[in-house]
Amino acid sequence: MKLRGRARKITFHVFDPRHIEDVLDRDLPEIWREEDALAAADNRRRGALKAALKKAGKFAPPALAGAGRRDVVEPALEGWDDFGLEGLLR
Repeated sequence: MKLRGRARKITFHVFDPRHIEDVLDRDLPEIWREEDALAAADNRRRGALKAALKKAGKFAPPALAGAGRRDVVEPALEGWDDFGLEGLLR
């Protein structure tokens, strides 16, 4: 195929029509869209939380977090904040 005067190799993916019909009959594209919307909303929520923590100064690297402060108690587990930000503690 020529595109703007240059020959390009293009791959066309051809699917079995029965498979496409099955996917459409089960309304899978709509289900996939809903799942993607939920995942995007969750990613935005986690990103906003991470940005808010960083802006508040609570997401500083461990070497800088307690620099110059003697009243800061170091957490017993490393990476606990990252674990919580990933949404694994629900």
